[in-house]
Amino acid sequence: MRLAFRGCIAASLLAALVFNQFHLTLEHTVALIALKGAAVALLALAALVGRNGVRSRRLALILVFGATGDVAIEFGLVPGAASFLAGHLVATPFYMGHRRSAVSTTQKALAILLPVIVPLIALQLPADRTTGILAAVYSLALAAMASTAWLSRFSRYSVGLGAMLFVASDLLIFARLGPLAQSPLPNLLVWPLYYFGQYLICLGVLRGLQPATGNRIEPSASYSSGP
Repeated sequence: MRLAFRGCIAASLLAALVFNQFHLTLEHTVALIALKGAAVALLALAALVGRNGVRSRRLALILVFGATGDVAIEFGLVPGAASFLAGHLVATPFYMGHRRSAVSTTQKALAILLPVIVPLIALQLPADRTTGILAAVYSLALAAMASTAWLSRFSRYSVGLGAMLFVASDLLIFARLGPLAQSPLPNLLVWPLYYFGQYLICLGVLRGLQPATGNRIEPSASYSSGP
């Protein structure tokens, strides 16, 4: 089982790296779009292979919504955002169910500010005001996901950071519709930030869950809920 898990992670990384290598220079054909979707779909499969019961299946569902969004966004921002939104709506109560027992005042303050600041930034980025409003509504769910991930018992260096990278990636997508429309930065950074965020979330959650005996993600690792 451990071999299957590692195979899924390795295949996911390979798919993500190959897509990142060619998505700026090649036309987005069916094969390239499928490769893009496979990157996070393989993380979802890794979560299932990890065999941590209902909780890992919830993680797999969150990642499936992400993989679906990766493909759907190739055909339009709205269908892609709808799939990601569904993932955030599943992820938020999942993280809330794994709250950290002790949280510092500064960490609480950040978690409170995220659902305020992120939608306000998203509102201002697109040049079209209607799109800006839709971006703000979506970003409220995005920020809620990141906020609850930050307050969860999972490692902030993994799950918390991964959620923040997800936020940064989406804000760059909105910036591409406004002030960064002529900049190469969104095209260069959106995919690496997003995928690495999902990768960190996947591994961080799986490490934080108590795995079945003999199916540890890392043979010698101790599972920590530290920062």
